[in-house]
Amino acid sequence: MADITLVNMNMLYVRYYDSVEKELHVPLGTLYLTRILEDAGVKVDFRDYQLNTYDDPFSVENVCDFLSDSSDLVGVSVMANLMPFALYALKVFKEKNPNKTIVLGGVGPKSVEKMILERFPWIDAIAMGEGEHMIVPMVNAFKKKEGWKNVPNMFWRTDDGTIIENEPAPRITDLDTIPFPAWHRIDLKKYDGYGVMTSRGCPYPCTFCSVAPIWGHKAYHRSNDNIIAEMAELKKRAGVDLFLFQDEFFLFSPEGVTEFCNSLESSGLGVDWKAFGRINLSTTEMMKRMAETGCIELRFGIESGSDAVLEKCRKGFTSEEAVAIVSEGVKIFDRVDAFYVWGFPFETMDDFNKSVFQMISFRMMGSRILPSLLCFLPQTDIFIEYGDNGKALEFCRELFPEYMLTGHEICKTARVEIDPKHAQFFDFIEKHPDIFPGFFHYNLEENVFPKLKVLQEMGFYPADSTEVDQTDSCGAHSPRVGQATTAKAQLSASK
Repeated sequence: MADITLVNMNMLYVRYYDSVEKELHVPLGTLYLTRILEDAGVKVDFRDYQLNTYDDPFSVENVCDFLSDSSDLVGVSVMANLMPFALYALKVFKEKNPNKTIVLGGVGPKSVEKMILERFPWIDAIAMGEGEHMIVPMVNAFKKKEGWKNVPNMFWRTDDGTIIENEPAPRITDLDTIPFPAWHRIDLKKYDGYGVMTSRGCPYPCTFCSVAPIWGHKAYHRSNDNIIAEMAELKKRAGVDLFLFQDEFFLFSPEGVTEFCNSLESSGLGVDWKAFGRINLSTTEMMKRMAETGCIELRFGIESGSDAVLEKCRKGFTSEEAVAIVSEGVKIFDRVDAFYVWGFPFETMDDFNKSVFQMISFRMMGSRILPSLLCFLPQTDIFIEYGDNGKALEFCRELFPEYMLTGHEICKTARVEIDPKHAQFFDFIEKHPDIFPGFFHYNLEENVFPKLKVLQEMGFYPADSTEVDQTDSCGAHSPRVGQATTAKAQLSASK
């Protein structure tokens, strides 16, 4: 038997009326940990729940079946949107397998680790921070039955019920020392999206964002050679020729990105790629160089067209600067995505209307507009200031922020419908607003519903079923796009 069963529970699964949008993305986090474990001689049973073939992937019994014959130590990685489902399903799994030890990981439990262990006794421990530091010591300590008191980056429960928070390990500053993910453990060709991590962390203080707090507002980067070597391996193994740089801080400086582009061009790899960018760090020259070396899509977090909102969010740029960069970007790239957040507690209707006006202007330029309702994740400054541990927030079973869609819902227009057989999951969420605040809202009647109506009238959300296919989804999951005649075409033309 394996020393640990490591499970990816993250999925992109959205229901629209009678259709389903399902996209398989390579589970980078758990594959990094699998590689670390294997290199240390640990036997790993790796499972990716994305690959399940059940008619209903959100059946608790199906999750238990998927985890059948697992090792005595089970590690589950989950993001915030599917954490309630994972917790609910793992309760039943633990009841069926009381001798199994369950460790929760991923970004989902961040900042609510202690509360989870206090309320949900079927979870035995929670990993925090970078798993590369703790995963091998955790497994070895479990095998020796010596407890986890010396394992860094862990919350855990002792035999007498005491919850312990172990010391955090120092951040990994040289990301090149992390070995490539365990690609050999999956069939790469089964997946639709291929992400590459170029950095970890973000130094910016945006009040609504969960990324920077997770990493302590510090960012570290891989070398260009190391990134390109991983891309080359993926191309060799599975013919991958379109990559998404998933990290928010790929674009850390115009000079740094230009150096990457030069290195990528020199490699002769001939691939296309997408990336997230920042308005205040972008220049026309840099964007042109990106396009010349295969970048077909650049994504900007604009968030608001109101300078007052941008200042309160601490975005670090103005609406005028956003207009200047997006106006240039749409001339250079096949696609420029503009992400907006609406529903801020301090966003007046005048502020909101400025956003809508800017969104319409960018749409007319050719940019794809991707609005999303504010998501109050527990580690964000905005939740700490306005959420009152969830007590100031409201729950609506017909409306959830885009980032919190779980797959249980049936999306109809901008609102959703809950299948009665899945109602218990949402009952579970509603009982714990301080653990699952991302599903909740601030002032529905005055702050959310009036703004949603305007967005529907302007065509940013579907008003009826006939408009579903005409409206872009959030897009954070790397939606499919037609590839541009950039790097690959240029490479072919040169042969």
